[in-house]
Amino acid sequence: MTEVCIVGIGIHKFGRTDGMSGMQQGAHAVREALSDASIEWNDVQFAFGGSAAAGNADALVNELGLTGVQFMNVSNGCATGGSALLSAYSAIKSGQYDLGLAVGFDKHPRGAFNADPRASGLETWYGDIGLMITTQFFGMKIQKYMHDHGIAPEVLGKVAQKAFHNGSLNPNAWRRDEVDMDTIMNSDMLANPLTKFMFCSPAEGGVALILASDKVARKYTNRPVYLRAATMRTRHYGSFEVFSPYQALQRADAPTVFASQAAYEMAGMGPEDMDVIQIQDTESGAEIMHMAENGFCADGDQEKLIMEGHTAIDGSMPINTDGGCLANGEPIGASGLRQVYEVVAQLRGECGDRQVPNDPKTGYTHVYGAPGLSACTILQL
Repeated sequence: MTEVCIVGIGIHKFGRTDGMSGMQQGAHAVREALSDASIEWNDVQFAFGGSAAAGNADALVNELGLTGVQFMNVSNGCATGGSALLSAYSAIKSGQYDLGLAVGFDKHPRGAFNADPRASGLETWYGDIGLMITTQFFGMKIQKYMHDHGIAPEVLGKVAQKAFHNGSLNPNAWRRDEVDMDTIMNSDMLANPLTKFMFCSPAEGGVALILASDKVARKYTNRPVYLRAATMRTRHYGSFEVFSPYQALQRADAPTVFASQAAYEMAGMGPEDMDVIQIQDTESGAEIMHMAENGFCADGDQEKLIMEGHTAIDGSMPINTDGGCLANGEPIGASGLRQVYEVVAQLRGECGDRQVPNDPKTGYTHVYGAPGLSACTILQL
């Protein structure tokens, strides 16, 4: 059976890059990935890519070369990058192709995302009363979760503090300055209990990955990283997700639970086997909830794990070692691929000051998007 490997990675620094379009940032990432795999653009057999605000990804051919390559656009909210990767994975896993590209990029305008309720099957009243402002949803969800499981507000601050520390070690991060707990906890309250330093921001950046079948992978690298699992799941009735017009009386598990379970089953591994972990942290509360939803702990155990440093770079379950969304911001098309980029770099031992110790061999990524879908991967050196 064909195995799928990542043989090249490329990134354009996240944040704000004046004078450079999102598409140009995506092209920069592709050129880096091509160079990393020692191939040319005309060697690529297919591509999947996505962007929410910076143009159609297939228009990258204008930057990279008009070779006639099969290039498909992907759009799936914050899980756009993860969905592009899943599509590329499937194309190679099927045996039809040996070498392809997954790419994501974006350049969001300053300010909050301006979502349209009609795009999510909602009436305009939902936006008229302010519920399309996702900060409110995230505040309500983590407030209930903390109440139900006895988690203190300081845990939210600790997640953010860790993110900014890790970002300070990442040359590709947007937020490169550490932020102390007092500043985080006493900054403006945006959506109780979340302060402004506990949220990520819309951003810019690009990431590209070159995928190959195991039959040819060692032509391009002597250290291929195997993509042991790539999954995506949408919500069930009763799950409490972004842009929900109501909360069902009987709750269902989040889509992340099903995507992660499918990934572990596909890879024949469990959460205890993961050496480095990337999970969606749109805000501090998301990282806390997603730790449990991805199987890394039971609900309520997060406080002890986080406050005792287990999720730090040198901890027993290093999470968001590159600073996550909090330090990098979220260019929607690139965000899920950034997670995979970081895990591949960690497994290859290329992360410098933020390198996870003890020679990690396995990694996990999880991205979550509105209106309730999740994509997960498991990678192994």
